[in-house]
Amino acid sequence: MVNPTKSNPWKDFLFLLLLVFVCSIVTQVPAVIVGLFISGDIESVLKSGDLMSGNPAMTYLLLASSSIGTFLLPAYFFQRMRRETTIFPMEHRTNWLFYVLAIAFMLSFSPLMTAIGAWNEGMKLPQSLQTIESWMRMQEDSMAALTESVVMVNSWPMLFTNILVMAIIPGIAEELFFRGALQRIFEDLLKNKYAAIWVVAVIFSAIHVQFYGFFPRLLLGVFFGYMLVWTQNIWVPVLAHIVNNAIVTVVAFQYTREGKSYSDLMEAENYPFIAYIGSLILSVGIAYLYYRYTEKKRNYGKELG
Repeated sequence: MVNPTKSNPWKDFLFLLLLVFVCSIVTQVPAVIVGLFISGDIESVLKSGDLMSGNPAMTYLLLASSSIGTFLLPAYFFQRMRRETTIFPMEHRTNWLFYVLAIAFMLSFSPLMTAIGAWNEGMKLPQSLQTIESWMRMQEDSMAALTESVVMVNSWPMLFTNILVMAIIPGIAEELFFRGALQRIFEDLLKNKYAAIWVVAVIFSAIHVQFYGFFPRLLLGVFFGYMLVWTQNIWVPVLAHIVNNAIVTVVAFQYTREGKSYSDLMEAENYPFIAYIGSLILSVGIAYLYYRYTEKKRNYGKELG
């Protein structure tokens, strides 16, 4: 991602934040108004202060408008305003092996990710920080309740709706924003694309306000960042993000049809120790092959150029 002209990355960063503010208002205020009329009981919704409570249509509308207004539109307009900068690289778009290796890596790392998630879930802060921990737990429980109300469905139309709202829309919107626009800005700020990957991954995880899933989401952000840097194709992390979210929605759908609860879904699966070793070896191997293959493709392109 080479920027042929010099721009001020701090100005770009502030401009992107301004776009987030404006686009969020422009999309979510109308969504709230429409949702209130869809609910049919404006007075009770306003009294409770919970726009999503017991109203699936309202919930989906607000979730979709949030992804579009907070991430997709700001990234799109930022690219339009910075046409001299390649924010969404799309090299080797038809190279199917890039996509296959990305998904293979995500699947191979799954046992280790489960273990990291269980460790993160069990973290305890010192007694002196109990107030902060209580707030973090409250935020986590609130997000868990919202997620449960959305993903635990047992009909095919609702499953497809969940895949659209929980996987496809956020997968595209968040990757264009974080790995596209924001990572581009931090590359210019830090003068180091790998440092930018980690900084943006921290922001990506923190902004979800789910602290007991912070480290798994941080690693996902890192993986997506490396996928973009190595392949120079924004659609690779987009697809990986969509697949990651879609798997959760499909598994939740299956659990619901089997009569299982959201707690069952969130319960960490215990693998034998050898499975974690195998996961580590396989993940490192796939990552190495991925890196070598993308390097070969880039060098081949340079030779042709």
